[in-house]
Amino acid sequence: MRELLEQLQALPPEFIWISLLLTAFAVILALHRWFGPAGLYVYMAVAIIGGNLHVLKLTQFSVFPDPVALGTILFSTTFLCTDILTEYHGAAAARKGVILGFVGLVLFDLFLFAAIAFRPLDPSEGELGASAAAMQNHLEAIFLPAPGILIASLAAYLISQFNDIWVFSRLRTVTKGKHLWLRNNLSTWFSALVDSIVFSVLAFVVFAPEPVSWKPLIFTYILGTYGLRVLVAVLDSPVVYLARPKQAPTQISS
Repeated sequence: MRELLEQLQALPPEFIWISLLLTAFAVILALHRWFGPAGLYVYMAVAIIGGNLHVLKLTQFSVFPDPVALGTILFSTTFLCTDILTEYHGAAAARKGVILGFVGLVLFDLFLFAAIAFRPLDPSEGELGASAAAMQNHLEAIFLPAPGILIASLAAYLISQFNDIWVFSRLRTVTKGKHLWLRNNLSTWFSALVDSIVFSVLAFVVFAPEPVSWKPLIFTYILGTYGLRVLVAVLDSPVVYLARPKQAPTQISS
């Protein structure tokens, strides 16, 4: 496994990014085809948890002058899931997916916090104690985010996802059910911007011990990866069409 990891790390990060994106699309289609809305609920919960872990890592892409935090793909594909759910199963089903994803993230954080709450072994207890103490430090570094970051993440997730469902539904009414690609793109573009604004303002201004100035807030944190989110929305348009059930639901709730 270490050799495989080293081989992958030697590849351009853009290759890994595209591979992960295509894998996410394939998984979404497979889960929706095999399990319907329940499959997308599972994906959304896993993606929001994974996205909050991915965002802890910075990677240098050749197209950006500065390192970029990961997480864009997983966070962006949750909007794809809500669009599929809203289009083929109704807004109520999409809202259920958002809530289940939120509950999954909260439970995951609570359970992992319980794990690190157990007193670790003393480092002086030989090799086993030293290993356990090191693992405790690693877990704390991952699962003890600043409270402000956690609140900002949860708030941005709920607000942006419910906004995506609302915008998509309104556009569906305005377009009379036509132009699915337009609804998918516009709702995601707008909602992704809402997500970046809410998270960045809360995390780096409202709850930050030393708030950042407006220039880096706008151009680094809010707009820094927004282009990637727009790109994901454009690329995922065919997936929305491919996700069409073989037999459309008889009734779609709003």
